[in-house]
Amino acid sequence: MNERIHNLVRQITALEDELREALQVQEVQVLYRIKGTKVTFEKRIRELHRRLKMGIVAWLLNSRPQNVVSAPFIYSMIVPFVLLDLWLTMYHAICFPLYGIPKVKRSAYIAVDRQHLAYLNSIEKLNCMYCGYVNGLLAYAREITSRTEQYWCPIKHARKLLGLHPRCERFLEYGDSRDYHARLNQFRAALRDEK
Repeated sequence: MNERIHNLVRQITALEDELREALQVQEVQVLYRIKGTKVTFEKRIRELHRRLKMGIVAWLLNSRPQNVVSAPFIYSMIVPFVLLDLWLTMYHAICFPLYGIPKVKRSAYIAVDRQHLAYLNSIEKLNCMYCGYVNGLLAYAREITSRTEQYWCPIKHARKLLGLHPRCERFLEYGDSRDYHARLNQFRAALRDEK
């Protein structure tokens, strides 16, 4: 990869990390405190949350009909997501040790915690649990598959695609066959050295 592009990618990654940290510090200072794994709100915030909670009947009456009608379709997707989760877990547990790839920490991707917010009713809490699980699962799956791609085929695509994982930026250029197998082994070694 061009050294200038490599430096830009490194800078962007560093800025994204810095932004994420700054936002977290701001959130913690303004809304809540984290003690171990428990999140606590100031008393005035907890009281405000309780006052803002909308009951289920009022919530249903204020919901758009298409939201209510589409709910069974959304929730039916839990079946393929749970199957993906089970299959991914098996693949991850069996293949990563065989390849010497460090395991992906599941808890770094899946967070189901919004159901503890007092301003949400039980339907909203269920929705938040579902979204937290599914989006976290897909992020977890993306990291597992990106490590797999780096191990087996660290080559960029010919077309520019949206939403590619960050590892793609470091991959070999499409069609660049110079010392492919030696470079593939370098990618595998770099992957094994990750923490």
